[in-house]
Amino acid sequence: MSEGYAGNKGPKIKSDCHVTLKQQPSGGINIQLKSKVEKLYGDQIKKVATATLNKLGIEHCEVLIEDSGALDWVIAARIEAAVKQFSDTSETYIPDLKPYNQYETSKERDRLSRLYLPGNNPKMMLNAGIHKPHGIILDLEDAVAPAKKHEARFVVRNALCSANFYGAERMVRINQGEMGIEDLQYIVPHNVHLILIPKVEDPEYICRLDKEVQRLEARHQIEKPVFYMPIIESALGVEKAYEIATACRNIVALAIGLEDYTADIGVKRTSTAEESLYARMRLVNAAKAAGIQPIDSVFSDVGDMEGLFENVRKSKQLGFEGMGCIHPRQIKVIHDGFAPEAKELEKSMKIVDAAIKAEDQGLGVVSLGTKMIDPPVVKRHKKQIDRAVRMGLIDKNWQETYNQE
Repeated sequence: MSEGYAGNKGPKIKSDCHVTLKQQPSGGINIQLKSKVEKLYGDQIKKVATATLNKLGIEHCEVLIEDSGALDWVIAARIEAAVKQFSDTSETYIPDLKPYNQYETSKERDRLSRLYLPGNNPKMMLNAGIHKPHGIILDLEDAVAPAKKHEARFVVRNALCSANFYGAERMVRINQGEMGIEDLQYIVPHNVHLILIPKVEDPEYICRLDKEVQRLEARHQIEKPVFYMPIIESALGVEKAYEIATACRNIVALAIGLEDYTADIGVKRTSTAEESLYARMRLVNAAKAAGIQPIDSVFSDVGDMEGLFENVRKSKQLGFEGMGCIHPRQIKVIHDGFAPEAKELEKSMKIVDAAIKAEDQGLGVVSLGTKMIDPPVVKRHKKQIDRAVRMGLIDKNWQETYNQE
C-alpha cells in the first residue's frame, strides 16, 4: 500500500489543508473530510479532490482531508503533491490561468518593492497584492523547509494560475543549483514574469538556466519574455557581479542578499551597513554598467519603520532602485523613501522641460542658463519624472502646469 502526505494543519493554520492519501487495490475513492465548513462547502471540496485524483489516474484510495478553509487550487495542489510522493505519473491537475493573471511585465518597470511570501503558505498569497508591492515573490528557497520543498512547487504553480496578484509583477525565487533548474517546469508555463536566482557565483549557471527556460517556452508556445534577477550573496559573487549582470539578455535587475554575504565574509550585519558598503557599491556599479536595475537587500526588523526609512534613503543615495521586504507594512515606507524629493523633482522638471523645448526647436544641444546638459543627464531626470508620474506625485501633463507658473 502506497501513502502520501502534504499540507499544513493545526489551530493556527488558515486557508490551507492537510491531505493523507493511502492507495488501495480496490474500492474506489473514499474521502473523509474534517472541516468546520463541511455543511456549506463539503460537496465542493470532495468534487475538487475527486477530479484531481481522476486526472492523476488514481482509481482506488482512502483520502483524509483536514481542511482549514483551503480554496480549490490549494486542495488540488496538496492532493497532487501527496500522490506524487509515491506515483511516477506524468499527469498533472493544473487550474486554468485566470484572466486577471494574464497581464504582462516589462524590462523597465519599477521594482522599488518586492514582497517575499513563503511558497508553502497559501494563506499569505491570497491578499498580498492589495498592499500594492511592485513585485510579489513566491519563495521556493529559504522560506521553505527542506522537507516541504516538493509540495511547495505545486502550491506555487497553482498560485500563479489562480491567486490574484492585483497587478504586481509575478515573481518566483527558485532553489539553488539543480533543484532550481527543476523548479522551472513548475513556473515557466504559468506566466511567471521574473525569476529570482539565489546565491549566484557563476554566470554559466544563468546560461544553463536560460537554455532550460527557452526549451520550456518553445514547448509551451510562450511568447512573453521571462526576466531574471540574480541575487549576489557571497564574496565571490560580488567579485563576479558584472559578469553575472551580463550573462544573458533577459537579466533586468541584480540584487544583493546581505544576510548571507556578511556571513560569508565573517562579519555581523549592522544597521549602519559599513561592513557591506564595498559589496553594495560594487553591485550598483556592475548593474549600472550593464544597464539594469540594482536592488538592495531586505531590512529584517519589521517593527522599526524609522530605521527602515533611513535605510531606504541611504540605499537610494548609493544608487539602488529598490529593495526587498518581508512584511506588507514595509511597502509604503520603501516607496516613500525611494520617491523623488521636492527639490529633486523641481530640478528634474526644469531639465526635462528644457530638453523638450530644445527638441521642439530642432536644437541638438540642451542648455539651462549657462550650463550645457548632457544627454545621459537628461535621460536620468526623464526617468525620475516618469517615476513621479507613476507614483502620482505629479500629473502626466506636468509640463503644461510647469510653464504656467
